[in-house]
Amino acid sequence: MSTPLDLTGLVVAQNPHHTLSVLYGKILRTLQNMPQDAAYRRYTEEIIKELKFCSISLLGEGYPNSKNVSIVDKWKNLLSKQRMKLTLSRKMQAWKPWDTLVSEPPANQWKWPI
Repeated sequence: MSTPLDLTGLVVAQNPHHTLSVLYGKILRTLQNMPQDAAYRRYTEEIIKELKFCSISLLGEGYPNSKNVSIVDKWKNLLSKQRMKLTLSRKMQAWKPWDTLVSEPPANQWKWPI
């Protein structure tokens, strides 16, 4: 069971290493459904693969029993950010920003000041 920790209100993961690897896997599977030439897919995939190998070694293995508030906070922050990345990747999949525009943008759309 998960319970909130202190004042942050974030839930403490009982097995953060497993949770993190599951999140990384879900993000990568979501990205597989996007076109290979989509910039979001390319860059997010690269970041996730890099994080997948670095994060556990950087943050250490002792989280669940750690009395070090700094390590616990770093883990909670990392897990929270990966959940947000998963949500964003699912939204990007639905929004399909790589598709062509429905209509041409106005000629002076990016001109400032008007």
